[in-house]
Amino acid sequence: MLSAERLQMHFPVRRGLLRRKVGAVQAVDGLTFDVRRGETLSLVGESGCGKTTTGRLLTRLLEPTDGTVTFEGRDISHLGVSEMRPLRRDIQMVFQDPYSSLNPRHTVGTIIGAPFKIQGVEPKGGVKQAVQDLLALVGLSPEHYNRYPHEFSGGQRQRIGIARTLALRPKLIIADEPVSALDVSIQAQVANLLGRLARERGLALLLISHDLGIVHHVADVVSVMYLGVIVETARTRELWAAPQHPYTEALIAAIPHADGAGLLPEALPGEVPDPAQPPSGCRFHPRCAHVFDRCSVEVPPLYALGGERTAACFLRDTGVVADAESRTPAKETT
Repeated sequence: MLSAERLQMHFPVRRGLLRRKVGAVQAVDGLTFDVRRGETLSLVGESGCGKTTTGRLLTRLLEPTDGTVTFEGRDISHLGVSEMRPLRRDIQMVFQDPYSSLNPRHTVGTIIGAPFKIQGVEPKGGVKQAVQDLLALVGLSPEHYNRYPHEFSGGQRQRIGIARTLALRPKLIIADEPVSALDVSIQAQVANLLGRLARERGLALLLISHDLGIVHHVADVVSVMYLGVIVETARTRELWAAPQHPYTEALIAAIPHADGAGLLPEALPGEVPDPAQPPSGCRFHPRCAHVFDRCSVEVPPLYALGGERTAACFLRDTGVVADAESRTPAKETT
């Protein structure tokens, strides 16, 4: 349904009185992946690795520096505002902060009904009935129609945001950290709601998250990002059973458990490097426990590991480079 090919977003760094460009923050640097119809793909990684920027590129809230975004066979990388407006019906986004994404001066009915007004759609039975049906769909009462956002909890506000997203029956939803601002007790409820709605409505869902525990229960496929690039992709169960990249291993090892197991502060030392000055070679090598000379000089390609599995690590050098878009072997390395 949606494909990204060699997608880049470099934000210029300007200094001095003349604001001359002296560098660039490589927030996204050459991503290639696809989101299939009826599938939930999750982008995971630490804060600062480029996940949110990727989501905004795919929804065309940002225009890419290079590369292409294709939706249902149409290149939308550089469409203008008027050209993108009809596509907003098919591509919707759930934002991270449910407190700032809802206008406090509008009622719930106005907020959820806004997509109908903007797109000039008159739903069967009227807008009010459609909004009340959407409220019921996301687990809220239709009686909340005339209430304001401040009268709801964080989890309820995110449900309102999800209802607004579903108003025009989109084909693709991009959820940017949809539970990170919520209490732990309700994070799973909202994540499960998104997963259930995606399955029931046959939606493609791109879930952006740093919480691998949530991703484990919702996603069909996981792509692990580090400093603007994808370092591993696999079916969710395969990824958890046997991670193939040291970064993925560290992320999974750091997931807290009720008995205290899994808290390994030594598993992933240091922080994500400055994206304006990424390390040479493998971008993860300054923090990797398995680093050797080759890692600091050469950029590892995504190696095909059988099935849909790929990993950009010389420890997994199979001699076959993966075609990240189709998740199949592409060519022999030289």
